Amino acid sequence: MFMDVAWAIIVIAGFLEPCWVYTLERSDNLRDVKWALLTVAIVVVDLYLLSVAMVPLGAGTAYAVWTGIGAIVTLIMGLILYDESASLVRMMFILMIVAGIVGLNVTAGGA
Repeated sequence: MFMDVAWAIIVIAGFLEPCWVYTLERSDNLRDVKWALLTVAIVVVDLYLLSVAMVPLGAGTAYAVWTGIGAIVTLIMGLILYDESASLVRMMFILMIVAGIVGLNVTAGGA
């Protein structure tokens, strides 16, 4: 698999993370069957994409990027959907996660 494809896959998987977090929250502790099934389906696809991207990128890089993207997008969702704090300190830490993901992408050429 080409490295660019692996990076695209891990980015897609990273964006699926907050999707299942959202559907899990909507499922009312998995009591709402429709939302619970959607959560499970998204998790299965998400983990599959992570496993595919791990082969060329390596487990450490793929997992770090996957969780980083998921954390960033989930935090942004919290700001928009749940009126969570957008303090300067929180935004600085989000930028640090973004910098880490960019750094892993730039330095992963030989992986």
